[in-house]
Amino acid sequence: MAGGLPSAIANRLRDAGLRPTRQRVALGMLLFGGEDRHVSAEILHAEALMAGEQVSLATVYNTLHQFTGAGLLRELAIDGGKAYFDTNTSNHSHFFIESEGELMDIPGDSIRVAGVPEPPEGMRVSHIDVVVRLVPKGK
Repeated sequence: MAGGLPSAIANRLRDAGLRPTRQRVALGMLLFGGEDRHVSAEILHAEALMAGEQVSLATVYNTLHQFTGAGLLRELAIDGGKAYFDTNTSNHSHFFIESEGELMDIPGDSIRVAGVPEPPEGMRVSHIDVVVRLVPKGK
């Protein structure tokens, strides 16, 4: 990993209002050190352990939710209890490959949603989540 990456991640966390603890920086490097990606807490936990970080699954969950609350991640609930976290926080939709449990971005302007009801007084729509589920042809 690049020498400047830990300090860049620490600055990003500070800018989002989070204290850059060692574990937050380590998890941030895994999340934000490359291209946009979709991860579950379990995937990130396994990656952290493989990278030599001694971090509990509970800490990974807490950190992912802190990052989401700070606007650094977007949480996507798939199949009820399964949550994925997206490093691309822009308003976009997803393909979900059911057999792989894998999410892929759909460009933001590829899907149009019509008929969205007017939100209640004092509320606004922040974004609309669209997940297009994919299975192999013939199934």
